[in-house]
Amino acid sequence: MNIEKNIALNKHTTFHIGGPARYFTRVSNVKELKEAVLFAKENGVPFFTLGNGSNILVSDSGYEGLAIKMELKGISFDVRHNDFVRAISFAGELWDDLVKKTVEKNISGLENLSLIPSSVGASPVQNIGAYGVEVKDTLAWVEAFNSETLLTEVFSPVECGFGYRESFFKTPEGKKYIVTRVAFDLKKNGPIKTDYKDVQEYFSELKIKEPTQKDVRDAIVEIRTRKMPDLFLLGTAGSFFKNPVVSRDKAEEIKAKYPDAPIYFPAGNSVKIHAAYLLDKVCGLKGYREGNVGTWENQALVIVNHGNASAKEITEFALMMQNAVLEKIGVELEFEVQLIK
Repeated sequence: MNIEKNIALNKHTTFHIGGPARYFTRVSNVKELKEAVLFAKENGVPFFTLGNGSNILVSDSGYEGLAIKMELKGISFDVRHNDFVRAISFAGELWDDLVKKTVEKNISGLENLSLIPSSVGASPVQNIGAYGVEVKDTLAWVEAFNSETLLTEVFSPVECGFGYRESFFKTPEGKKYIVTRVAFDLKKNGPIKTDYKDVQEYFSELKIKEPTQKDVRDAIVEIRTRKMPDLFLLGTAGSFFKNPVVSRDKAEEIKAKYPDAPIYFPAGNSVKIHAAYLLDKVCGLKGYREGNVGTWENQALVIVNHGNASAKEITEFALMMQNAVLEKIGVELEFEVQLIK
């Protein structure tokens, strides 16, 4: 294990923002991860793990502890009974590489999560989701390193405590765990999910009546490419806010005021509202820009670094958006992006 000093973190995040980490290291196995955690403890500094850097905003002043770059690699497939396949991936793999491999093998379950710029290790922590599918839907188990006992443990889906963009690993108790491997139970040529509006419209335009896993992946890649900026050209962390969950009464109030709002009323008292709609149609913030920071021209939920933005500018812009929604409609948006400082 090699410990480096004063490494700029802007090169390790999709926002292309962030000051230097006091210490920085790359780990390719659990033994090196243990050594890194012990180094942080022995030197009395905090640490955080860095995957693809796609859901974080690092402070301009950097990080006073140890940044651990997770580079544990390897993907395997175990064919089980009745065409079920268990896909097992180490945490350092890119999420979309895993999805691509499953589609190439005609294995169903992850294709709707194509092109999400995450690492596999971050996927259960965030319970990433898109187009009607979440990680929790196919997850078999999560292996995680306990930074206090220095041992690995395995968590079942129930033990992961999944919620909307939430999991046990984001709780105070769960933050001591570092995901090292993730397993998914998928199915060879299994059922696919195409009931999301954008996906249905895509297949309708192309007159595809019986889409395959590859067709679904192609659709998701095309839709996401239209909606999201090119990470090689502009810095972004994708969706900056979570979709808010409000009471049924509040949702009915919003629907009465904005009849075209895409609000669906499930059983129960909790209703999820599309944050993108609130930011775009209610607040008119799609494509809005202040200096180096703006929202993407095709998606109001995406905050963009137009080249020289600071973390302070991004944060202030996000707070402006948050306040706009709160003042207009009385709903408080919650950051999905994690702030590192």
